[in-house]
Amino acid sequence: MNGTRLRLRVSPGATRAGVVGRHGEGWKIRVAARPEGGHANDDVVRLLADTLSVSRDAVTLVSGHGGRDKIVELTGIDSDRVERRLTAAARKEQP
Repeated sequence: MNGTRLRLRVSPGATRAGVVGRHGEGWKIRVAARPEGGHANDDVVRLLADTLSVSRDAVTLVSGHGGRDKIVELTGIDSDRVERRLTAAARKEQP
């Protein structure tokens, strides 16, 4: 099965982690961890795995290890389901 690639804009050091919403062709997410030592990247993987109901092994950071703009590859889930779950998660974050 081919993976689904996802573009992300990540805001590290947030007081609340979660999916913010669409950002261009990708998604904006917040994570609590600071970017030092790869901790924010670990939080990105954890947040996506939890939000999409996949294992952490199914989420691979492909590019953007040292920046806010990242590309992840997801296995075991199709792109339509990814869109639905991220959209639902973003709605929960709205006031």
